[in-house]
Amino acid sequence: MAKQFDVVIIGGGLAGASCALSVAKTNPALNIAVVEANQVTGDYHPSFDDRSIALAQQSVEYLQSLNLFEQNAPYTAAIKKVSVSDRGHFGKAHINCDEFSKPSLGYVVEVNPFGRALHLRLTQSNITLLCPDSVTAIEQTLHSNTLTLQSGEQLSAALLVIADGAQSPTRNLLGLGFNTQPYEQGAIIANVEVAGGHNNHAFERFTQSGPMALLPMSNNRYSLVWCMSQDQVEQHMALNEQGFLSALQSAFGYRGGQFTKVGMRTSYPLVYGQVESLTAHRTVVIGNAAHAIHPIAGQGFNLGLRDVQVLSNLIANSQHDLGSYAFTREYSNKRNDDIKTVMSLTDALVRLFSNSSRVLALGRSIGLFSMDLFPALKAPLAKQLMGQVKQGRRL
Repeated sequence: MAKQFDVVIIGGGLAGASCALSVAKTNPALNIAVVEANQVTGDYHPSFDDRSIALAQQSVEYLQSLNLFEQNAPYTAAIKKVSVSDRGHFGKAHINCDEFSKPSLGYVVEVNPFGRALHLRLTQSNITLLCPDSVTAIEQTLHSNTLTLQSGEQLSAALLVIADGAQSPTRNLLGLGFNTQPYEQGAIIANVEVAGGHNNHAFERFTQSGPMALLPMSNNRYSLVWCMSQDQVEQHMALNEQGFLSALQSAFGYRGGQFTKVGMRTSYPLVYGQVESLTAHRTVVIGNAAHAIHPIAGQGFNLGLRDVQVLSNLIANSQHDLGSYAFTREYSNKRNDDIKTVMSLTDALVRLFSNSSRVLALGRSIGLFSMDLFPALKAPLAKQLMGQVKQGRRL
């Protein structure tokens, strides 16, 4: 006989774990389960190569309200200043947290230790954690979704939350399509050590080959995201360490300092993607299972965390029955505008700065130059970086 739950979340990664802990705190009477396919071990050894994500200030404040973020943790670094530039053109913009009376514009967080911290919180909570396990079948009835797991266990959920990533097998089980449009680019991800430290200064630079970002990390490191054509990705991945550092220094210049070491490099193709529907019968889709955006603006996890925030608030305050059609429709209505806005703006930014037109280049330069001259013009970009939202919509 299936075990009865109010909410079952598929995926115990950053989005799924955050969702479970958020829903549990705002709705302590609910019976919640998390199903995670990958075994998480207790051992952690700090690595130069740990991958990172950017947390907007609004995301930081939300996680702090749940006691899920510690700004002084050894795996975090604050972003105090962001500089945006267009290589070969005169326009530049600088955004400083002091201008907006904020302690930071956000933080860079290493995924591995942050994920382990969230997993530990799951094990210490009243949430039922089934790990490692995965969903093999879903049977839909009027009042629930019944899940059959790889282990043979069955769970019944009034509300099913799909949070198992961009390749979501659970989304596929429900027949929810994921519409993708590939960019003609790939991204190289690596950590880079810089002489003299980074002073909590982040950079976004648009070059002829594609955009690149350097985000400050602990121990005098930057988290590098370098976008370029797939042919160029292959060429740069084949370089030895010194050759790669030389190419990076040449493309970026010395504004971020002198790069002295690069760790393990990984690469992946870039796509613009969105699930065909954020909802199905007694089901909502969140995080990377719902949307895939270009990494240059660092908005991916922040967008997913706003999915979590809206869903938690709805579960606590909606007038509709949990998991009902009216409930899932309300969730979709509250999330569609924000998701569409962020995905469209990020896509437009990438395409604008990837265009070699001299007219557009002049317009970009004037725009960035004007932002630096007139602080009021920087406010929309600063709010985008800080992830400020109101009632499920972007400010």
